[in-house]
Amino acid sequence: MSSQKTKTNADEPVLSIGKVATTLNVHQRTLRIYDEQNLLVAKRSKQNRRLYSLNDIEKGRLIQFLTRNLAINLAGVRIILKLLEIGKVKPDLYINYIKDVAKSAKIDSKTQQYNIERLSKRGKKTGKTTKV
Repeated sequence: MSSQKTKTNADEPVLSIGKVATTLNVHQRTLRIYDEQNLLVAKRSKQNRRLYSLNDIEKGRLIQFLTRNLAINLAGVRIILKLLEIGKVKPDLYINYIKDVAKSAKIDSKTQQYNIERLSKRGKKTGKTTKV
């Protein structure tokens, strides 16, 4: 009995926007913004639906790490993604590569935790009311 293992092409767009949003724990609108900003551009099916690859998920994880942990805005993310592309860094190595760069730039886990806490408070109501 011969068993064939099918090798998954990490660049093949097969995942819907809903699946990717769930995997990355973001709203679908966030993925659309990433698409509009040319950060995470989905391929289109024949029915014009957005489809993502496994490498796109890795890129999405990197975008989250950069914005949430390192407090980098989307313009900065675009630059970093371009540098990774030029440096031919593989998507599955993105986060470890950036963590090493952050470490060498003396951005430690304490700073990252501060950024996470600070950014998680954005847009949330504090319960205080302001008199006008």
